[in-house]
Amino acid sequence: MTLNEIAAELVAGCREEREGENLDKLYAPDAVSVEAADFGQGREAQGIEAIKAKHAGWNAMFEVLDHSASDPMPHGDDRFAVIFEAKTKNRETGEVDEMKEVAVYHVYDGRIVREEFFYPTG
Repeated sequence: MTLNEIAAELVAGCREEREGENLDKLYAPDAVSVEAADFGQGREAQGIEAIKAKHAGWNAMFEVLDHSASDPMPHGDDRFAVIFEAKTKNRETGEVDEMKEVAVYHVYDGRIVREEFFYPTG
């Protein structure tokens, strides 16, 4: 897949709530996911299984009430960014929050090899 095809499919998957399916389809087995902050398990998840576990943990903690993903914004032949916004409810506390983040995806040899998330941490 080309960078633009990967970017379009990632955004479509997010909009259609099939992110999990896209992990196997779009990511390299040794992909790395990097958060802006450490929430107790380190900032980096290394490998597709660790990234899947990260998704599962987030989904167990939060109910998504509303969400959006911008169109992808390519940067050269090897990166693209997406802006995500979501309204979530913490399953444990019931607290509702709105979040916004920028995600930068690095592509090599037709697969996402690194994702980095940028959001307020303080």
